[in-house]
Amino acid sequence: MKRKSSSFASKPLLFLLALLIALILALTTLRDRPSPVTVGLPGVKVTVGGSTEPTATAVIPNDRLLGGLLSPDFDEQSCLSRYQSMLYRKASSHILSSYLLLKLRKYEALHKKCGPNTPLYQKSVEQIKLNHSTELECNYVVWSPYDGIGNRMLSLAATFLYALLTDRVMLIHQSEDMVDLLCEPFPGTTWYLPLNFPIHGLDEHNKHSQNSYGYLVEKNMINTDPKAPPYSLPSSIYVHLLHDMREDHLHVRFYCDDDQEVISKINWVLLKTNQYIIPGLFIIPKYAEELARMFPSKETVFHHLGRYLLHPSNTVWGMIMRYHNSYLAKSKEKIGIQVRIFDWAPISAEKSYEQVVRCTQQELILPGVNVNQSQISPSTSTEATARTVLLVSLYGEIYERLHNLYFEHPTTTGEMISVYQPSHEEKQQTEKKFHNYKAMAEIWLLSFSDVLVTSAGSTFGYVSYGLAGIKPWYLQSSLKAWNIEHPSCYRAASIDACYHTPPHFNCKTGGKADPRNIVRHVRQCDDYTHSPTVKLFD
Repeated sequence: MKRKSSSFASKPLLFLLALLIALILALTTLRDRPSPVTVGLPGVKVTVGGSTEPTATAVIPNDRLLGGLLSPDFDEQSCLSRYQSMLYRKASSHILSSYLLLKLRKYEALHKKCGPNTPLYQKSVEQIKLNHSTELECNYVVWSPYDGIGNRMLSLAATFLYALLTDRVMLIHQSEDMVDLLCEPFPGTTWYLPLNFPIHGLDEHNKHSQNSYGYLVEKNMINTDPKAPPYSLPSSIYVHLLHDMREDHLHVRFYCDDDQEVISKINWVLLKTNQYIIPGLFIIPKYAEELARMFPSKETVFHHLGRYLLHPSNTVWGMIMRYHNSYLAKSKEKIGIQVRIFDWAPISAEKSYEQVVRCTQQELILPGVNVNQSQISPSTSTEATARTVLLVSLYGEIYERLHNLYFEHPTTTGEMISVYQPSHEEKQQTEKKFHNYKAMAEIWLLSFSDVLVTSAGSTFGYVSYGLAGIKPWYLQSSLKAWNIEHPSCYRAASIDACYHTPPHFNCKTGGKADPRNIVRHVRQCDDYTHSPTVKLFD
């Protein structure tokens, strides 16, 4: 009598057969999937393939192209700072998205094709005279300067990001105080709006201007239907995004999806802002996916765009190099301290000085001093380490006291501390060109620092540490003059800048909304906390 096969005995065979089939399928899938490919850009290695967004990392020490961020298509002598700034800053530790690099190269080609004095530019200018938009190959956003150098650099980078998101060409209206301040950032073309541009009075535009988007909406003089055809819309509009627009629901509609659909069909956008509006762009759903691809690390937006776009002219770079080589070049560690005293949060120079000393010594940024001793021993002096403090402030008294502190007394650690201040103008004079040269030079000198201490709420400080790519310590004295005892300063949680006057508007209901509660990575600024403000966090 034959014995029946045991079902138990057949199970291992079935299991092995299933495992073999699964293995064959897996190998087939892997064979058909594109392998990661390394492609070459100057000074950069880009890995493409796989399920994650490709990234780019610099692979050459002292890479003059910053990991592919900068184009190699420039004559170095025309703008020395473009390829030399990296020699004086720490290498960036922040990863670049290869998608951002591709967007920048694509933009450069667009700007060259559509820039001033090209046939396509002339065609777009002619459209202005027809008073209605049409489908054109080249559309534009024009940036106008407003307020101090810090505000200008932040708003310029923000306007450029808007141009990247909307496939517009960015041109800048050059006022007299901006002449020879920055290099051309795009190869083979110019970013300066020609003087014969047919729309006049760009400096005079304000929130009451009759060509502003808010005014046109209020007076029902523009078709706000997202499906409106271009010919039903004006050929140009003014977008008012200055600090005085936060509570104006008409102007803040710029941050709504439907209104962006309308604005996208208008050939010329004339934009003025003194704010870092980039966190505002992140709350517009229309741009969320594109921004995520360009900036996997949200807080690095200005760090990357600033180093790409902003390069001091040779005139300003000469000032930077002469000062650096005279006072900072031999320092083993550079400590930048930037002090701003605001009119709306006054504090005496004496109190501000005390705040600087308390902060830098409590956080071990600078050593303490032995006030009972005026000399150092020979053995200590020969082993001393030279550290340099660059103090940037409109006021000279803070420098004098800090300089004297380390000049008159030895440090408790035996270190030698030198303190320098490039200038002390006593008041901001943005309308003067040479004042702006010095301000620009001081921002760049600060960005060469190994450690930074900046005043909370200062756009000057934002640009400095944004370019450096390091988290500063914020001095509280400027914004909390009424309570400076504790803490004296604190470390920033993000290297991004703060948007001081973000929109408080609900695009769906037309009512108010808190911009800090719309998307996860746009939250309350950690330095400017006395009102609802926003910045980007990872």
